[in-house]
Amino acid sequence: MPGAITITGARATDHRRSDEYWAIFNAYPAPFARADVAIYLGGASAIDALALLWLSSEAQASLIVATSGTLADQPSDARRAVASARKHDRLSELVELRHPRHPSTKSYHARNRWMVDRSDLVIGFPKGASSGTWYTLNYAAEQGKPRLIHPI
Repeated sequence: MPGAITITGARATDHRRSDEYWAIFNAYPAPFARADVAIYLGGASAIDALALLWLSSEAQASLIVATSGTLADQPSDARRAVASARKHDRLSELVELRHPRHPSTKSYHARNRWMVDRSDLVIGFPKGASSGTWYTLNYAAEQGKPRLIHPI
């Protein structure tokens, strides 16, 4: 079993209801979200925020949020998810990478590589055929890391 996991996904999730995402998370990350596992999340909108909220309430894993800039730079739903995880004492660590070109595609890719480099498994929830999520999943494949992919 993996000791560290990255969860990555689409920035657009309004095409499904939140209970549908809860069902997806119960089916896919849940078996890996044990107390002896660290889970890295990108600290952004949509899947990142939804997964952090789900993990905070449903899992025992250590939760590590990495931002490409600072938490203050993140969208409101992402900041609310981090605040909720902190309130419930579920956030193990917040890593603000302070990329010099934040916000940019380059800074997000750097953040995602940072998370993948520390993980044994990457779980991805892409929407569409081309995205930052696919960039991250392909990077994980190049590193020889297993991937679990559930398109949303």
